[in-house]
Amino acid sequence: MAVDRPYTTFTEFGVPQPLSTCLAAQGITIPTPIQASTLPDALAGRDVLGRGQTGSGKSYAFLLPLVARLAESTSPRAAHRPRALILAPTRELAAQIEASLAPLAKVSGLTTATIFGGVGAGPQIAALRRGVDIVVACPGRLNDLVEGGHAKLDAVEITVLDEADHMADLGFLPVVRRLMERTPRKGQRLLFSATLGGGVDVLVRQFMNRPVTHSVDTALSPVSTMEHHVLQLRQEDRLPVLADLASAPGRTIVFTRTKHGAKKLARQLNSSGIPAVELHGNLAQNARNRNLQAFADGTTGTLVATDIAARGIHVDDVALVIHADPPTEYKAYLHRSGRTARAGAAGKVVTIATDEQLHDVRSMTKKAGVTPTTTRVRPGDTILSTLAPGVRHRVEPAPTPGPAEPGSPTRRRRRR
Repeated sequence: MAVDRPYTTFTEFGVPQPLSTCLAAQGITIPTPIQASTLPDALAGRDVLGRGQTGSGKSYAFLLPLVARLAESTSPRAAHRPRALILAPTRELAAQIEASLAPLAKVSGLTTATIFGGVGAGPQIAALRRGVDIVVACPGRLNDLVEGGHAKLDAVEITVLDEADHMADLGFLPVVRRLMERTPRKGQRLLFSATLGGGVDVLVRQFMNRPVTHSVDTALSPVSTMEHHVLQLRQEDRLPVLADLASAPGRTIVFTRTKHGAKKLARQLNSSGIPAVELHGNLAQNARNRNLQAFADGTTGTLVATDIAARGIHVDDVALVIHADPPTEYKAYLHRSGRTARAGAAGKVVTIATDEQLHDVRSMTKKAGVTPTTTRVRPGDTILSTLAPGVRHRVEPAPTPGPAEPGSPTRRRRRR
């Protein structure tokens, strides 16, 4: 279902004025297409299935009706029993949703809690014990707390599944189904996904009541403001080309296939004078938060990440996404690439490919509905300045600690 005319304000949908004002204070005044399509049905209490590209503004499409309807509900807040549940596949995405939710909840007098693994469960259990209106959670940790008796889902009035296809890709569907089965059947369900395969359709059939479907684009429709390029090169030229692109002004996200690859490439870029931070599953949660914050606030302009970040990063003004290791399937390409050209902004996507990889890259981009411009490059070629314009900036690399002198404290500690 498509919206038949452009909407200019959120209040036209019946979004309460305090929420519209809250968004306006953040510079958000015009609904995106997915918001314009889904808000009327979601605010009316219907089950909604929303499909749209990553970066299309899906978070506010479910946060606004959830907060508005919960604020109007007369149900009391109770210990261990949240009144609304938002499930997300990754910690980063859960944290981003919470960041968008917090101002809306505050002006509506609602309380929130974020629940995910990798951190101590104590504060999460304490929040549930005090009573919370809205829980934003990753399925694994929430299921642990439910099984432990710390959370009960029988009072949930609204359930949201965000990035449902990614939850399926990560193998969370059995846990999601167990959690959904504990929520009241009469509750409202909102499901948002870029694609409907991989078991998402099973969730729709089992848990949604005559959902209204809204697709603002198809899973394969490329974002019109996004340029796609493939740089064909020799393996030995890979790092110099990556360093050239990453040293340009603006935010750059570089994707690698493995956690080891992300760590190694971040170290190589830093050694080349390009401040970079890494984001992958081997990092402790506080390190992941710290690195993501450094990228978001501009302390560092380059983030080297595995696919864990493809759905969980919602940072504005990412100018360039680089696939340092080409993804093996098209959905990963689309979700990685969706970190740039968000909500109408422009952006470029560059895939680095050796001669041996080029055939697979062409096959993958074809499935993604993308026709990239392919260029053979060497370090220093002018195409690099076109893709990432601006004066290159490098800093003096931090010195690498040398071996300890005999008898030094460091050497003595090693002997123990």
